[in-house]
Amino acid sequence: MAKDYARTDRIAEQIQRELAELLRLEVRDPRLRMVTLTGVEVTRDYSHAKVFYTTLEGASEKVQHGLERAAGFLRSHLSHAMKLRVTPQLHFVYDASVERGARLSQLIDRAVAGDKGESP
Repeated sequence: MAKDYARTDRIAEQIQRELAELLRLEVRDPRLRMVTLTGVEVTRDYSHAKVFYTTLEGASEKVQHGLERAAGFLRSHLSHAMKLRVTPQLHFVYDASVERGARLSQLIDRAVAGDKGESP
């Protein structure tokens, strides 16, 4: 049987689930109320995890700062929730793909509307 689903992928998904739950229930910082985690990438040695997030307000230094301030708290709780030999350092990266997708969708809608306007 082939390795279709690597252990790092499973751990990344579990980290994403645990962090989302912690942000929703445990973190009291108002800057982090509307944060959505879109993905996690874990290094092969599990020492670092890149956590991708998006917000309704778009890229914001306040949200980035809030996540960096909460990183120690989140990592500590993550170590209790997941029994790993090494709990990864959390690095938060804003995910602009949602904004890009919405912008492309608007452009496509405008182009379709323009084509319909030209046809009799």
